[in-house]
Amino acid sequence: MPMHERIIPYLERAGLYHLARLNSQWFWLDEPMVSAFIERWRPETHTFHMPFGECTVTLQDVAFQLGLPVDGEAVSGCLGEFETYMEGGRPAWEWFQDLFDANEETVRIYARAYIMMLLSTQLFGDKSANRVHIQWLPFVVNLDDMERYSWGSAALAWLYRCMCRVANRNVTNLAGPLQLL
Repeated sequence: MPMHERIIPYLERAGLYHLARLNSQWFWLDEPMVSAFIERWRPETHTFHMPFGECTVTLQDVAFQLGLPVDGEAVSGCLGEFETYMEGGRPAWEWFQDLFDANEETVRIYARAYIMMLLSTQLFGDKSANRVHIQWLPFVVNLDDMERYSWGSAALAWLYRCMCRVANRNVTNLAGPLQLL
């Protein structure tokens, strides 16, 4: 999805502009290197066991490479708590429609859609690589509040989770913020 210059202020306020700039130049993924890392991943310690010692991806790596905030409120929640974010108990599809299909504030709507795409593909992607998860909806309601969350720590936790899953011999595909590897 191309980034229009009019949404840049919203991305900056959300603390995701650096990630969006990286997104405009897709990463080339060295699959043999990632496979080598996966073989050396130890889920018990969340580290790579290398010939020279142990190493891992840290919050400092996330902050430096992706430009994400690592201080702030935790990014948490699940769809079980989703109804607490809805106004007046409205169904999620109505809320989604109001946030993304309204006629006014078209630029903010586009910015929300772009941020949803960034979160679902660059940071918290799944193996399908074609879905936007509704769990990010509460975070894009108020774009000005997004920068107070620690997106970097959430991305690192997601990478660890994905690495632990792929360490299982029955799993063949890896997802997550692989640019950190």
